[in-house]
Amino acid sequence: MDPLLLARLQFATTTSIHFLFVLVTLGLITLLVYLQTRWVATRKPVYERLTRFWGTIYVINYVLGIAAGVVLEFQFGLNWSGLSKYVGNVFGAPLAIETLTAFFLESTFLGMWIFGWHRLRRGVHLALLWGVALTAYVSAFWIMVGNAWLQNPVGYETRDGIAHLTDFPALVTNPAFGTAFLHTVLAALLTGGILMASVSAWHLIRRAADVEAYRISLRTGLVTAALAVGPLLVVGFVQVVEMARLQPTKYGVPAEKAAKVAELTAIFGPGDYEAPTAALHSLSFMFIIGFLLVLILLQVVLLPKDLLIRLRFPLWIILFALPLPFVASILGWLAREIGRQPFAVYGLLTVDDAVSPVGGGVMLASFLGFTLLLGALAVTNWVLIARHATRGAHDDLALGRPPEQPEPATDDRPEPVFV
Repeated sequence: MDPLLLARLQFATTTSIHFLFVLVTLGLITLLVYLQTRWVATRKPVYERLTRFWGTIYVINYVLGIAAGVVLEFQFGLNWSGLSKYVGNVFGAPLAIETLTAFFLESTFLGMWIFGWHRLRRGVHLALLWGVALTAYVSAFWIMVGNAWLQNPVGYETRDGIAHLTDFPALVTNPAFGTAFLHTVLAALLTGGILMASVSAWHLIRRAADVEAYRISLRTGLVTAALAVGPLLVVGFVQVVEMARLQPTKYGVPAEKAAKVAELTAIFGPGDYEAPTAALHSLSFMFIIGFLLVLILLQVVLLPKDLLIRLRFPLWIILFALPLPFVASILGWLAREIGRQPFAVYGLLTVDDAVSPVGGGVMLASFLGFTLLLGALAVTNWVLIARHATRGAHDDLALGRPPEQPEPATDDRPEPVFV
């Protein structure tokens, strides 16, 4: 058993699973901010019901996503000690900032929002949710800053075989960062929008109670996804062009690819420095799904006069489109990560030098353990979300339930008898 292959499989599996949590978290929190802002602005009870309903789904995904993220980070020290040693002084800075925002600020805001219903003024309660959303975006920002450095190392110098950060602003101006971050945000909005539209479509197909609520959430999700899918494809193409320049071995033209291979061969010796075909196939299938989603989301033109709901058949199309953004996002992530092989840090550190010096048996146990744990968290997450989604917005939800009124005081003493 090849320890390197097992370590790469483990990282690919666990990172892909965790990325699903991230997509839902970032997409839903944006839509949730819109719903609660509408509630505060209009005072319509339907927006309160929707905020409570989608807020519960968000909380489920957030809690289990945090657990998955903690488990994921352990493997940096366990399986990739060479990478941790080499890039710890650089990669650790954005990860530390992300941890502070995600675990402290974001979790604090979310906790106060959960327990602040009917205890805080509406404006203050809404401000807390805005705080959750902003810190979620900040968290994604710094994660992508760290990943961009692995794709295109900048602002560093190597001393005694260890990379040291010398130019912090260079991290956030990295050409491998900007479009990648925007692409991730748009993918999350697309995913969150289709999730909201699909669940709403299912309830409308069933002719469930509270049709007005599902009508609003269907429109909100579908319009959000439709607005995101076009820019998402454009940014995706721009990102491919940029990565072809930064990583010619991945998407470069033959002449540029040959020149980069010759350069890497002179530094690291003979080897296979061209991107695996899996990266190209993943990219192709991602764009195919993207164009398919464009066709599906053209149904947004049926929203006026509720034609989408009256025809009913388009609701089935939206429902069965639910897995597509998740599959496309995973394919895009795999294309980005696999494409820089055989490097853990492109042009600086190979995966052979990054992997921990452990045996195949230990790595196999690590792979099975981490995969089972992350898989269990993902299955638990989707079961709980599905169970809650089927209950619907018309049910008596625990989140935001008004406190019970105290019973009037009674006097248990016997009434006096008058004679």
